[in-house]
Amino acid sequence: MKNTAMNDTGIKQSVKYFQYAVYPPTLALGLIFNILALWIACCKIRKWTESRIYILTLITLDTLLLFTLPFKIKAFHDWKTTLLFCKVLESMYFVNMYGSILISTCICLDRFICINHPFLAQSLRSPKKAALVCLAVCVIVSGGNFFTLHLHGNSTGSVRCFQNFSSNTWESKFLLITPEVLFFGCLSIMVICTIRIVISLWRSSNLSRQVGNNRSVMIVGSNLLTYVICYMPYHVTYLLYFLKKNKLLEDPLTILRPALQISQIWANLHCCFNAICYYFVFKEALRIENTETCDTQNSKITRLSTEKSRLSMEKS
Repeated sequence: MKNTAMNDTGIKQSVKYFQYAVYPPTLALGLIFNILALWIACCKIRKWTESRIYILTLITLDTLLLFTLPFKIKAFHDWKTTLLFCKVLESMYFVNMYGSILISTCICLDRFICINHPFLAQSLRSPKKAALVCLAVCVIVSGGNFFTLHLHGNSTGSVRCFQNFSSNTWESKFLLITPEVLFFGCLSIMVICTIRIVISLWRSSNLSRQVGNNRSVMIVGSNLLTYVICYMPYHVTYLLYFLKKNKLLEDPLTILRPALQISQIWANLHCCFNAICYYFVFKEALRIENTETCDTQNSKITRLSTEKSRLSMEKS
């Protein structure tokens, strides 16, 4: 018994140290990257595009999630707060996590339609439609708020946020099916779209188009890589822990709970890794704007020289 207690204490200390190693840098770098990305998106890029709208939505969701991280650290140290405040924090955390998952999928789908179905893209893609998609995503994940409000069951008074969910919560199949279906469904879509984009560009015979569209591969590739690295460990561990809570899986070493906590901490790194996707999207947007500016200037110069030639001929 004493050895078991010592092991539990050691595991809990390891999780605590992992929090200290990951959360402060994630919070600091995440805020820096998101503020910088927000400044570029709002001040440096003038043209409204589908990618710009999706990225602005992703920045907003990631930033809101970052603000919950200090409270997650505090909650791990037996911190209790009012049930209402706890519901707000938990809703903000889970809603923005799965909102980010859906927006990442939308970015991949948008790029797939643009490259693989260019004629169809003319009717399916537009900044207004992208804004409506983002609004729909926010409405859908906010609807999931109803379930997060009942994670602690009928508890009253002070509760531990992100901890000690009620037994009724863990017995609910909805708690397992919804996050897992959402994650693996979006993963399937992103993998298929990314493969199809790479194949389409590989088969393309237009070299200049290939060079221009390599950024698309970078965008969807970095997006998919961030998705798998950050979210996969959490959702696999979450599935195993849910089975353990419902006595469908044995955990003799009692490692699933700390493994779930560690994988959830790790999942929040997406707030930093998404900056790679921002970089390629903004680089493409700035390149397009610079190209359009050069074309406009060249067009003006051509018109002026044509006008001068016409006037000189009239005078002669």
